Amino acid sequence: MSYQIHPRIRASFIVFLFFILVLVFIFVSLNIFGTAFRKLGFPPEYSVYFLFLSLLGSNMNLPVKNVRPHGPMISNKSSDVLLSGYKDSSLKVENITIAINLGGAVIPIVMSGFLSTMVSPVDVMIAVLIMTFLIHSIARPVVGRGIAINALLPPFLAAAIALIISPHNAPLIAYISGTLGCLIGIDLLNLKKIPDLRVPVVSIGGAGTFDAIFLTGIISVLLA
Repeated sequence: MSYQIHPRIRASFIVFLFFILVLVFIFVSLNIFGTAFRKLGFPPEYSVYFLFLSLLGSNMNLPVKNVRPHGPMISNKSSDVLLSGYKDSSLKVENITIAINLGGAVIPIVMSGFLSTMVSPVDVMIAVLIMTFLIHSIARPVVGRGIAINALLPPFLAAAIALIISPHNAPLIAYISGTLGCLIGIDLLNLKKIPDLRVPVVSIGGAGTFDAIFLTGIISVLLA
């Protein structure tokens, strides 16, 4: 079974991965992550574990449901970050598999749940609602690709909203609202549109959603 990678998709992914690795190296070297995690209520050494688990988990999708597509599959482009851009015209798939990404959904939800106990639930609710509305209005379903969004917009929107709602708790509010806002606005509110996408795999928290959530974590660290 042969695969082809679109050059622009391959190049953009490599550039993004290099950018993330450079930032992680700089932040870890300067102990920025450790300091930020201490302010967030975690032991500093947990920052390295969290980053490692998030990046490792981005490759792990847990299938939860199959749905029938509204029409024939037009490609095997997957919402998974490592499979996005792959094509195989000989592949025949009858169902769309809905999966949950470990690094882009499960881990961030657990993290957000823990951080939510440290801030006002009213502030969290307001920030999440605003982020969800904004992200959902920006995200666009693309047939054969998935739900598309600029990965740089959510983290900066989350940071701005957090600074306005609760400047003293901006790092926590930014991470929580950015994480949950992306998952709800990009993925959950578009579940009914999945059959129209006609892709073999749709990963909740994968691909562009993972990029946005990971960058949100970095922005929240900078705020800290």
